[in-house]
Amino acid sequence: MTASSVLEARDLRRHYRVRRGPLRSVRTLKALDGVSFDMRPGRTLAVVGESGCGKSTLARLITLIEPPTEGVLRIGGTDVSAADRGSRAELRRSVQMIFQDPYGSLNPRKKIGTILEEPLAINTDMDRRSRAEAARDMMGRVGLRPEHYGRYPHMFSGGQRQRIAIARALMLRPGVVVADEPVSALDVSIQAQVLNLMMDLQEELQLAYLFISHDLSVVRHIADELLVMYLGRPAEQGPKERIFERPRHPYTRALLASTPRVEASARTQRVVLKGELPSPLDPPSGCAFHRRCPFATERCARDAPVLREVDERLVACHYAEDLKPWPSEAPAPS
Repeated sequence: MTASSVLEARDLRRHYRVRRGPLRSVRTLKALDGVSFDMRPGRTLAVVGESGCGKSTLARLITLIEPPTEGVLRIGGTDVSAADRGSRAELRRSVQMIFQDPYGSLNPRKKIGTILEEPLAINTDMDRRSRAEAARDMMGRVGLRPEHYGRYPHMFSGGQRQRIAIARALMLRPGVVVADEPVSALDVSIQAQVLNLMMDLQEELQLAYLFISHDLSVVRHIADELLVMYLGRPAEQGPKERIFERPRHPYTRALLASTPRVEASARTQRVVLKGELPSPLDPPSGCAFHRRCPFATERCARDAPVLREVDERLVACHYAEDLKPWPSEAPAPS
């Protein structure tokens, strides 16, 4: 673990034993199958990919909701698997989460002041007055007014509720914050305000963000590094600028090409992925993406590619050095 890292993940895996019927055998679902990265203060690692690629499973492992089946997870230099019950409770305080739905994640029967004080009441020995002062201070940091302290969640807009959720996540002053689609439920006009708030708080408090999102335009705005996942494994991983400017994995190219662009000059070649995401209960042999990849060869169907360094990023593709033009879509019949 590097001196500047607050969290280190090495070859994290999470497998589930699944029985699809009373008379069927138990099978293994590899929801996460070998992910490694470091998180540093003041930096954001964005995780992107289709539904079912393992993003939420990764978030549950990082927040210690579930243990990894294999691999090493270190938080603040402490190996989570070797930590005792007291140490794990301490580690959980250093990793907090911002959820997608700002209304569903807040208790509608409690006032905002009580919601913000609750983490302190459970995890610290602070008295009631100190907790109230800390809650009011955090409200000011996220742009809420003092009179909001005694109001209920339903009395706020979606953007304000997400500010409350952010404030609650920061009450214990964590080093790592997992943000699971934190702006996808908000209006576009409000998304930028919340993202800018998160970036300001990150700089002020030196937070490390694990940012999960489907929206690549949001990812490009906030991320420093990018982890593109497909069927539980990394497809491409590295600096955001390198991947957005010149993606090396065909799946990454398809994701980036699907991002809507206003400027005609910024639009890339149209990319159409054929086929559906394979079932993690029955993954294809070789490269998991080969059935949908227009560049796939017999080698892709036979041999699983190793994540290796190509052009200052890691890519899991046999032909990452050879950037071929994407096959043109067949013209529509007249």
